[in-house]
Amino acid sequence: MEHVKHLQVLQPKGWPQPKGYAHGIAARGRLVFLAGMVGWNREGRFESQDFVAQAHQALKNILETLAEAGGRPEHLVRLTWFVTSKEEYLNSLPALGEAYRALMGRHYPAMTVVEVSALVEEEAKVEIEATAVIPE
Repeated sequence: MEHVKHLQVLQPKGWPQPKGYAHGIAARGRLVFLAGMVGWNREGRFESQDFVAQAHQALKNILETLAEAGGRPEHLVRLTWFVTSKEEYLNSLPALGEAYRALMGRHYPAMTVVEVSALVEEEAKVEIEATAVIPE
């Protein structure tokens, strides 16, 4: 991520290197705030009940919405994941990592994962909200 000039990865000295996320990001540019996206298609239908498939679609939805502001994956500075099952999330990490990198490359913004009892969309297993900073 260091190659993106408007972003600075914040890595305190002596802290362990995070895997698949950043501890913090400092950025300059136009702020873009994206609502929580679930894993449904353009018609608002879930094509899969699989956690990884839903997460992949939610990330695609984020990127498509971000593109409306001229943004790309490397402009994302924060992702907050709401999952209905911590266990399902943890058991899916290898496949989830592959699905993530297929869309985002090796860009890892600050991320938080929170287990929730339910999401508003009954079929949703994951909802991801995002913040991006697009360089001026």
